[in-house]
Amino acid sequence: MTEHVNTGFERGTDGPKVILAGVDGSQSSLRAAAYAAGLARRQNALLALVYVQPVLAAGASLGAPVGDTTGEIAEGIVREIREAAERLKGIFEVRWQFHTFRGDPYAGLVSAAEELRADAVVVGASEQAGHRIVGSVAVRLVKAGRWPVTVVP
Repeated sequence: MTEHVNTGFERGTDGPKVILAGVDGSQSSLRAAAYAAGLARRQNALLALVYVQPVLAAGASLGAPVGDTTGEIAEGIVREIREAAERLKGIFEVRWQFHTFRGDPYAGLVSAAEELRADAVVVGASEQAGHRIVGSVAVRLVKAGRWPVTVVP
């Protein structure tokens, strides 16, 4: 007799219902969002675009308050996404939502994936040299083993 092992991400459907893409304004994250949009369109799934707003310790920032700066980044990302969606209107439609979570990128994406009940996570490859040694958000998400993770270069 074969024992059934519950892996945690199967929801009893024929395909994903929510595809989460992590966006931070970098070129690789925007490519990840475009790739995830294609997946969502083909699967008739909701595309959840998630920006994780960094939280820095008090006094760690110089100049503009961190909340203002990251808020501007989020607004810029939403503006870019809306413009891209308008250009594609009529060619294909994708249902999408934009969410902002606070925290470090890994913890924020994990929280987002749990709260939004994501079936898959798509992220861009890290553009920081040090991440090749220490480990990127993408590697940590893969190691968590809770969702299928696609890393877009």
